[in-house]
Amino acid sequence: MSDDHVALITGASRGLGRAMAEALAAQGFRVAINYARSHDAARAVKDGIIAAGGVAEIFPADVTDEAAVAELSAAITESLGSVDVLVLNATGPQPALPIEELEWSDMLQQLEFFVKSPLLLTRAFLPTMKSRGWGRIIQIGSEVFTIGNANSSAYVSAKGAQLGLTRSWARELGPYGITVNLVAPGWIPVERHHGTSEEDYAGYLRDVPLGHMGTPEDIAGAVAYLAGDAGRFVTGQQLSVNGGRTFG
Repeated sequence: MSDDHVALITGASRGLGRAMAEALAAQGFRVAINYARSHDAARAVKDGIIAAGGVAEIFPADVTDEAAVAELSAAITESLGSVDVLVLNATGPQPALPIEELEWSDMLQQLEFFVKSPLLLTRAFLPTMKSRGWGRIIQIGSEVFTIGNANSSAYVSAKGAQLGLTRSWARELGPYGITVNLVAPGWIPVERHHGTSEEDYAGYLRDVPLGHMGTPEDIAGAVAYLAGDAGRFVTGQQLSVNGGRTFG
């Protein structure tokens, strides 16, 4: 892939986002690493990419805030060029709440990350994608929408809304050469899962036909495929990367 393209990965200072940033940099994209608070971790991602011969810069921003997204867009464009690959990975807390304890504000918190943020970011970079006749929008969803995890209805419904955005935007933006897809990971152990019990791992694995947990690199590989030339004729799709726990 030509280094004329700029990829923004939101929430890229660790975990899945870090692996995505590294994979896209290795594919030749100039990479914008977005983070909310973890400056040192984001800097480490940038340093690793540069050491490997890639191009990257870090950009702090709350991607659920309209003014912050406008500033982020301007900063990336000035530093790296205009974004034409947008990987919507940022997330927040995902509390497990039974219906009796669920408030409308809990729903809105999830929608901020999975509907509002994608809208703000896509609007910010869409004009350049349209003018070039080329773009990639890749949402990071979750298998939870297919499974319907109990006590997670705010998170599950927001992830469903994210898939709806993907399908509608794919039809709207296809005529401009812009693909829109969603990668739906299963449970991929990352830093925030440290301390998870062996019993929980075993319970999850019972439903994974491949018989092992996935890695951040598995998700990053799917993102790199959709971002690159190989994925040019794929749009409006949900790509489940979970070892066969769900289909479609």
